[in-house]
Amino acid sequence: MSIRTDKVASLLQRELSTIFEKEIPRNGPLLTVTDVKVTNDLGIARVYISVIGNKEESRQAMSRLQGETKYIRKLLSSRIRHQFRRIPELEFYEDLLHEQASRIEELLKKARDGQSRER
Repeated sequence: MSIRTDKVASLLQRELSTIFEKEIPRNGPLLTVTDVKVTNDLGIARVYISVIGNKEESRQAMSRLQGETKYIRKLLSSRIRHQFRRIPELEFYEDLLHEQASRIEELLKKARDGQSRER
């Protein structure tokens, strides 16, 4: 990524986080924007969302985001329209890094417990 795309991604992450926090009613799990990756032509922004809740809540939240993409893009446009000619298309993806890290921690703990029993 170039410096320009990094700056755009950072701005989008900050603004989308604010939108999720203040402007979209939260009647479900907590949503956090963990990362935004922007294509070189600034046409598409891939937004990675961490959902804190169970799997069913997570699935519902992601499908709700997919359905509200145009509305979220409109809110984003109203906040940053003076900085961009064209607001990137938004694509939402669930960030499973937290779950993967928890699983690795669990496996490491089991391995440590197994080693301490052998001694």
